[in-house]
Amino acid sequence: MSRNDVQTDGLNVPILNGKAHEETEGQMTLTVLGCGTLGIAILSGILNSLSSNGSTQPSPSPSGTTTPAAQQEDEFPSRVPSRFIACVTRDASAKRVKTALSSHLSSVTILKNENLKGVQQADVILLGCKPKNLKDGILREPGMREALKGKLVISILAGTPIESLEENVYGPKTSTEKDTFAEGRCRFVRVMPNTSSLIRSSMTVIADSTPPLSPTQSTLVTWILSRIGRVVNLPPYMMDAATALCGSGPAFFALMLEAMADGAVAMGLPRAEAQTMAAQTMKGTAEMVLNGQHPALLREQVCTPGGCTAGGLQVLEDGKVRASVATGVRTASVAASRLGRGEQGVNGPR
Repeated sequence: MSRNDVQTDGLNVPILNGKAHEETEGQMTLTVLGCGTLGIAILSGILNSLSSNGSTQPSPSPSGTTTPAAQQEDEFPSRVPSRFIACVTRDASAKRVKTALSSHLSSVTILKNENLKGVQQADVILLGCKPKNLKDGILREPGMREALKGKLVISILAGTPIESLEENVYGPKTSTEKDTFAEGRCRFVRVMPNTSSLIRSSMTVIADSTPPLSPTQSTLVTWILSRIGRVVNLPPYMMDAATALCGSGPAFFALMLEAMADGAVAMGLPRAEAQTMAAQTMKGTAEMVLNGQHPALLREQVCTPGGCTAGGLQVLEDGKVRASVATGVRTASVAASRLGRGEQGVNGPR
């Protein structure tokens, strides 16, 4: 246990201003409602961050980067979660959570088919279920509205705007609620992380809220999500595109990486070495772009006239790789929007 932690009822409680949360304002509990792949990744990132730092100081991702907001000392929240609840519906899911978070089980409670109990005990809720579960009434369970009262709910549901979430809990807004936030309601904030959360290298997008979150809420949301990588804020209308780029992006990059390794294997490289080489090449290229290099200029620097790179690029351009990738992102963006409206078969014939 870190020297900055204290043991409280089996939990490692981070120190703030020299005092444990238990002694100041009490433990903060984060409940993941629908703890699937992303929920596990986010919990793992937060727990690993707390274990390694034992404080509220921002912990850099393995790439050495943090979101700018997390680098400002006055942006640290006064309280951070120290107790965690993972809500699941199946034994297999519970086992998966237990295995993934095995080194942090003293701080994590796993609840099966007890969503209401998990929300009642929470200060902050991470809504991680599938969009179709909203239609099934996950937020309309008897007592859920009362359990959510006044709490912060961070939604990672693809394609699901805040208006849909609020309507699911409270019904359609009345004319008097159009421009004012009804007192006592929970506060939803829409975010989009990706599976790289598991290694704290996520690219997470936070949608601007209307009305804005309180400074305390905004700082807490940024702190939580900056534990798992980079964070940017964008207007809500950009979230479907952000979902396609950041949420679906790892699958797109994995396909391209696999294809590059396949080509190298076809030319005689061993599969394991080819995959490692392709992954490191992709990672290094991404780091150069993150450090300010424009992709087009980087491509030109590598592309010697009459060389092998120029020949390979010509084949890729002839195969419309650029157009296909861009169209894939656009298609995923449209599909994310349709999923958020509860549609099925969003990838059917167009």
